Amino acid sequence: MSKVTPFGMRTAGGADAAPGVAAFPLHRDAAALVPAPAQEVFERLDDQTRLAEHMGRPSAMMGGGRMTYAFDALRGQAVGSHIRMGGEAFGLRLFVDEVVTLRDPPRRKVWRTTGEPTLVVVGVYEMGFEIADEGAGSRLRVWIDYALPDRGWARRAPALAGLYARWCVNRMVSDAVRHFRSAGARAA
Repeated sequence: MSKVTPFGMRTAGGADAAPGVAAFPLHRDAAALVPAPAQEVFERLDDQTRLAEHMGRPSAMMGGGRMTYAFDALRGQAVGSHIRMGGEAFGLRLFVDEVVTLRDPPRRKVWRTTGEPTLVVVGVYEMGFEIADEGAGSRLRVWIDYALPDRGWARRAPALAGLYARWCVNRMVSDAVRHFRSAGARAA
Protein backbone atom coordinates (compact mmCIF):
# COMPACT_ATOMS: atom_id res chain seq x y z
CA MET A 1 0.00 0.00 0.00
CA SER A 2 1.14 3.56 -0.53
CA LYS A 3 2.33 5.49 2.47
CA VAL A 4 1.65 9.07 3.53
CA THR A 5 4.85 10.57 4.84
CA PRO A 6 5.10 12.98 7.77
CA PHE A 7 5.53 15.65 5.09
CA GLY A 8 2.16 14.77 3.48
CA MET A 9 3.65 13.18 0.36
CA ARG A 10 2.31 9.85 -0.90
CA THR A 11 4.94 7.34 -1.93
CA ALA A 12 4.34 4.83 -4.71
CA GLY A 13 4.18 1.16 -4.03
CA GLY A 14 2.13 -1.74 -2.87
CA ALA A 15 -1.24 -3.03 -3.94
CA ASP A 16 -2.87 0.38 -4.37
CA ALA A 17 -0.16 1.87 -6.60
CA ALA A 18 -1.46 3.75 -9.62
CA PRO A 19 -1.95 1.72 -12.83
CA GLY A 20 1.37 1.32 -14.65
CA VAL A 21 3.37 2.14 -11.52
CA ALA A 22 5.59 -0.69 -10.33
CA ALA A 23 4.89 -1.92 -6.84
CA PHE A 24 7.76 -1.37 -4.43
CA PRO A 25 7.03 -3.65 -1.51
CA LEU A 26 10.05 -2.72 0.62
CA HIS A 27 10.84 0.62 2.25
CA ARG A 28 13.63 2.32 4.16
CA ASP A 29 14.06 5.94 5.19
CA ALA A 30 16.27 8.15 7.32
CA ALA A 31 15.75 11.66 8.66
CA ALA A 32 17.69 14.29 10.56
CA LEU A 33 17.79 17.99 11.34
CA VAL A 34 20.17 19.78 8.97
CA PRO A 35 21.65 23.11 10.16
CA ALA A 36 20.77 25.03 6.98
CA PRO A 37 17.73 26.58 5.27
CA ALA A 38 15.64 24.33 3.01
CA GLN A 39 16.74 26.18 -0.15
CA GLU A 40 20.44 25.54 0.55
CA VAL A 41 19.82 21.89 1.40
CA PHE A 42 17.78 21.40 -1.78
CA GLU A 43 20.42 23.07 -3.96
CA ARG A 44 23.09 20.72 -2.61
CA LEU A 45 21.03 17.52 -2.86
CA ASP A 46 19.63 18.39 -6.30
CA ASP A 47 23.15 17.59 -7.56
CA GLN A 48 23.13 13.79 -7.65
CA THR A 49 26.92 13.57 -7.35
CA ARG A 50 26.65 15.33 -3.98
CA LEU A 51 23.52 13.53 -2.79
CA ALA A 52 25.00 10.11 -3.53
CA GLU A 53 28.67 10.92 -3.04
CA HIS A 54 29.02 7.76 -0.95
CA MET A 55 28.49 5.73 -4.16
CA GLY A 56 31.45 7.42 -5.84
CA ARG A 57 33.97 6.22 -3.28
CA PRO A 58 35.13 2.63 -2.76
CA SER A 59 33.59 1.13 0.37
CA ALA A 60 32.90 -2.20 2.04
CA MET A 61 29.20 -1.88 1.18
CA MET A 62 30.17 -1.52 -2.48
CA GLY A 63 32.55 -4.47 -2.28
CA GLY A 64 35.48 -2.14 -2.89
CA GLY A 65 33.84 -0.78 -6.05
CA ARG A 66 32.24 2.52 -6.88
CA MET A 67 29.77 4.13 -9.28
CA THR A 68 30.23 6.95 -11.79
CA TYR A 69 27.56 9.19 -13.28
CA ALA A 70 26.47 10.17 -16.78
CA PHE A 71 23.84 12.87 -17.12
CA ASP A 72 21.65 14.17 -19.88
CA ALA A 73 21.66 17.92 -20.65
CA LEU A 74 19.33 18.60 -17.67
CA ARG A 75 21.74 16.89 -15.21
CA GLY A 76 18.94 15.21 -13.26
CA GLN A 77 17.57 18.62 -12.26
CA ALA A 78 14.23 18.58 -14.12
CA VAL A 79 11.29 16.21 -14.40
CA GLY A 80 12.03 13.73 -17.19
CA SER A 81 15.80 14.11 -16.88
CA HIS A 82 17.89 10.91 -16.82
CA ILE A 83 20.67 10.00 -14.43
CA ARG A 84 22.77 6.99 -15.40
CA MET A 85 25.14 5.24 -13.04
CA GLY A 86 27.64 2.54 -13.88
CA GLY A 87 30.43 0.88 -12.02
CA GLU A 88 31.41 -2.19 -10.05
CA ALA A 89 30.59 -3.85 -6.76
CA PHE A 90 32.09 -7.14 -5.57
CA GLY A 91 33.71 -7.49 -9.00
CA LEU A 92 30.34 -7.33 -10.82
CA ARG A 93 29.48 -4.70 -13.44
CA LEU A 94 26.54 -2.49 -12.43
CA PHE A 95 24.26 -0.18 -14.37
CA VAL A 96 21.11 1.75 -13.57
CA ASP A 97 19.13 4.40 -15.47
CA GLU A 98 16.99 6.69 -13.32
CA VAL A 99 14.46 9.33 -14.36
CA VAL A 100 13.33 12.30 -12.27
CA THR A 101 9.56 12.08 -11.75
CA LEU A 102 8.93 14.97 -9.35
CA ARG A 103 10.91 18.08 -8.55
CA ASP A 104 9.44 20.72 -6.24
CA PRO A 105 12.19 23.09 -5.04
CA PRO A 106 12.99 23.57 -2.22
CA ARG A 107 10.76 20.84 -0.76
CA ARG A 108 11.11 17.52 -2.55
CA LYS A 109 12.48 15.47 -5.40
CA VAL A 110 11.66 11.94 -6.56
CA TRP A 111 13.35 9.67 -9.13
CA ARG A 112 12.93 6.04 -10.14
CA THR A 113 14.63 3.37 -12.15
CA THR A 114 13.71 2.80 -15.78
CA GLY A 115 13.97 -0.66 -17.25
CA GLU A 116 15.64 -3.43 -15.27
CA PRO A 117 18.71 -2.21 -13.38
CA THR A 118 21.83 -4.35 -13.22
CA LEU A 119 22.47 -4.18 -9.49
CA VAL A 120 23.53 -6.71 -6.87
CA VAL A 121 20.95 -6.70 -4.04
CA VAL A 122 18.06 -4.43 -5.06
CA GLY A 123 15.91 -4.39 -8.17
CA VAL A 124 13.68 -1.56 -9.35
CA TYR A 125 13.24 1.33 -6.95
CA GLU A 126 11.91 4.81 -6.38
CA MET A 127 13.85 7.23 -4.19
CA GLY A 128 13.34 10.73 -3.01
CA PHE A 129 13.99 13.35 -0.43
CA GLU A 130 11.77 15.80 1.40
CA ILE A 131 12.82 18.96 3.21
CA ALA A 132 10.74 20.91 5.73
CA ASP A 133 11.67 24.03 7.67
CA GLU A 134 12.30 23.30 11.32
CA GLY A 135 13.64 25.87 13.74
CA ALA A 136 16.83 27.46 12.42
CA GLY A 137 17.40 24.55 10.04
CA SER A 138 15.57 21.96 7.99
CA ARG A 139 14.24 18.47 8.56
CA LEU A 140 15.58 16.21 5.80
CA ARG A 141 14.10 12.81 5.04
CA VAL A 142 15.53 10.51 2.36
CA TRP A 143 13.60 7.36 1.42
CA ILE A 144 13.68 4.41 -0.93
CA ASP A 145 10.81 2.12 -1.93
CA TYR A 146 12.25 -0.92 -3.68
CA ALA A 147 11.81 -4.47 -4.86
CA LEU A 148 14.21 -7.37 -4.80
CA PRO A 149 15.86 -8.28 -8.10
CA ASP A 150 13.75 -10.42 -10.45
CA ARG A 151 16.48 -13.04 -10.64
CA GLY A 152 19.72 -14.13 -9.01
CA TRP A 153 20.77 -15.15 -5.53
CA ALA A 154 19.96 -11.74 -4.00
CA ARG A 155 16.25 -12.41 -4.54
CA ARG A 156 16.52 -14.85 -1.65
CA ALA A 157 18.39 -12.36 0.57
CA PRO A 158 15.92 -9.63 1.55
CA ALA A 159 17.82 -8.86 4.75
CA LEU A 160 20.90 -7.98 2.68
CA ALA A 161 18.82 -5.67 0.48
CA GLY A 162 17.43 -4.00 3.61
CA LEU A 163 20.91 -3.54 5.03
CA TYR A 164 22.12 -1.94 1.81
CA ALA A 165 19.02 0.31 1.49
CA ARG A 166 19.40 1.48 5.10
CA TRP A 167 23.11 2.21 4.55
CA CYS A 168 22.33 4.22 1.43
CA VAL A 169 19.62 6.48 2.89
CA ASN A 170 21.54 6.90 6.16
CA ARG A 171 24.66 7.97 4.25
CA MET A 172 22.72 10.50 2.15
CA VAL A 173 21.28 12.09 5.30
CA SER A 174 24.47 11.96 7.37
CA ASP A 175 26.58 13.33 4.50
CA ALA A 176 24.19 16.31 4.18
CA VAL A 177 24.29 16.98 7.93
CA ARG A 178 28.09 16.69 7.97
CA HIS A 179 28.46 19.06 5.01
CA PHE A 180 26.33 21.81 6.54
CA ARG A 181 27.83 21.40 10.01
CA SER A 182 31.33 21.79 8.61
CA ALA A 183 30.20 24.70 6.39
CA GLY A 184 28.76 26.40 9.50
CA ALA A 185 31.95 25.79 11.46
CA ARG A 186 34.02 27.33 8.64
CA ALA A 187 31.74 30.37 8.53
CA ALA A 188 31.93 30.93 12.31
